[in-house]
Amino acid sequence: MHSPTFAIIAGVGPGTGASIARRFAKVYPVVLLARNPSSYEAVVEEINSCGGQAVGISTDLADSNSVKSTFDQIATQYSGSVLAAAIFNCGSGFVRKPFLELTEEDYSGALASQAKGGFSFTQGALPLLLKARDISPHPPTLIFTSATASMKGSAECAAFASTMFALRALAQSLAREFGPQGVHVSHAIIDGVIDIPRTKGWKLEYEDAKLNPDAIADSYWHLHTQPRTTFTFEMDMRPYVEKW
Repeated sequence: MHSPTFAIIAGVGPGTGASIARRFAKVYPVVLLARNPSSYEAVVEEINSCGGQAVGISTDLADSNSVKSTFDQIATQYSGSVLAAAIFNCGSGFVRKPFLELTEEDYSGALASQAKGGFSFTQGALPLLLKARDISPHPPTLIFTSATASMKGSAECAAFASTMFALRALAQSLAREFGPQGVHVSHAIIDGVIDIPRTKGWKLEYEDAKLNPDAIADSYWHLHTQPRTTFTFEMDMRPYVEKW
């Protein structure tokens, strides 16, 4: 039997996505999405072995058919439950190239992962979040993991900035449409290097100059638990030494 509420985290790997999954799994059963099962298998096993409930579904966020198939599966498996929180944490789409070396495939690929992926994920999640308004212990919440590129386009980041600008615009529009309907939509700007396995070998000037993914997850939980009277749309997080 499923809990009456659950959470979905899209884009789960060994770093931020795993931390978000662990944090939300303290309260809800969690559904973890990633293209490759190897990305979520370890954290699914960890959560289940610690008394939580987690399942993983292989999903290509850049493929709308894959996302639709995933939400069809979720609707079947969790037919008696409502969605309390949905987090879009896609890590793809980063392309850094001089503009004249950028290919159409680079550009369209970046847009597919973040802008189109965010659109497809949200179309699946929002109907479920709307059903949770009178049942979820906290306002049903939709959070987008974003980056400073959503605010400024740096040199050689035309593709990445374009897709992150689009993701922020999507989040703003959704917040204005669905906030009055009781769904908390939030855009989280992560500014800096995150302390994850892939960046362990990166030497920075200060030992604590990387973002802690567990602290990011705690901030996401705080956003989820905010009452309707104090919805935060945009939160930016960076290490104390980050230049901005």
